[in-house]
Amino acid sequence: MGFIRHVVCAMSGGVDSSVAALLLKRRGYSVTGVFMKNWDSLDERGVCTTEKDCEDAYRVCQTLDIPVHQVSYVKEYWHEVFSKLLKEYEKGRTPNPDILCNKHIKFNHFHKYAINTLGADAMATGHYARTSQEDEEVFQQTPTAPPITLFRNRFEIRNPVRLYKGADLLKDQTFFLSQISQDALRQTMFPLAGLTKEFVKKIAAEAGFHHVLKKKESMGICFIGERNFENFILEYLEPKPGNFVSIEDGAVMGTHKGWFTLTLGQRARIGGQRDPWFVVDKDIATGDVFVAPTTNHPALFRDTVRTERFHWVTVDPPPELVKTHMMECHFRFIHQMPLTPCTVTLNMNGSVWISLSQPIRALTPGQFAVLYKGDECLGSGKIVQLGPSEYTLQQGRERLAAAAQHREQQTPEPAS
Repeated sequence: MGFIRHVVCAMSGGVDSSVAALLLKRRGYSVTGVFMKNWDSLDERGVCTTEKDCEDAYRVCQTLDIPVHQVSYVKEYWHEVFSKLLKEYEKGRTPNPDILCNKHIKFNHFHKYAINTLGADAMATGHYARTSQEDEEVFQQTPTAPPITLFRNRFEIRNPVRLYKGADLLKDQTFFLSQISQDALRQTMFPLAGLTKEFVKKIAAEAGFHHVLKKKESMGICFIGERNFENFILEYLEPKPGNFVSIEDGAVMGTHKGWFTLTLGQRARIGGQRDPWFVVDKDIATGDVFVAPTTNHPALFRDTVRTERFHWVTVDPPPELVKTHMMECHFRFIHQMPLTPCTVTLNMNGSVWISLSQPIRALTPGQFAVLYKGDECLGSGKIVQLGPSEYTLQQGRERLAAAAQHREQQTPEPAS
């Protein structure tokens, strides 16, 4: 009998990871399920939602007759995801915990646990994504030792694994995987790569996973659940009251409990205002949060962003970008938002400027700029700087026009 490959599958207690484990078993692999606990929490009714998820994952593993383990990353999550998250909020940014969780926990600590501790040949998750590798190629990957020098040997021959959108474009989750390391990707299988969500549900129903089918899709920030964000964040950060200030005339419109409770583009709850106002900017030095009177106010639209050092899934930037320092591709900063054509400029320090083909509403520092070329997810970089808003540009044009008109009026008539 041939050698049976051992695959460790991350189990969340949801339908996707349950079907992923089922498919791996059907393919003849020796499968181990592992439930990760990342957060100690009680929901509004005092029920620990993690315990319910863990129970559901155990039930699926029992049905599949596969071994199951539980591993706690509560401490790692706190230090490597949540603490960073709080620091970002304090800087006036809006971070993305799901991208950070995949980077630091699932595709780092969990990956090492699966390969090194459990001795797996590969790990698997229930993400809707695919790679450039066939399953057999995943098993042929050997862990590479980190380079001793700062830069890799330029003559070293590498064939990086690429990350592609899953077949279900509505469910595609490459956005959330855009920061993961090449080493982890090389040893990861995505059993749902070629499936749609509807088909996955059908497989789950046929397998008798009715208890996971009834569950709601997990949405929003994992550790907050259904709770009110402002109440949640104020448990961890001291309130820093400040003013809501009109971007148009500088009038004080009301007060808030802290700029970190608000994100660009959201409706500002201002007492005594009949019409809705929307957050367009923040000044963390003064605590002022600037607001505008309509949801599509020009102060909310911008067409350029700069990221910090960009994370390329294949490690190196695309050759055309290295050669010409510019590249055409597509951009998104929110999962499932339509892709926008853009031009990327590579800076000397590895950061990029992204110029969009059209202004986009509520581009937000702290979120990740994720780039795509066709079906390939190239990687992502955290947005740290925004270009001027349409409103600022409009005001600038008006001032120039007024100055030009003023000069014309000042010019004396030539003597006849």
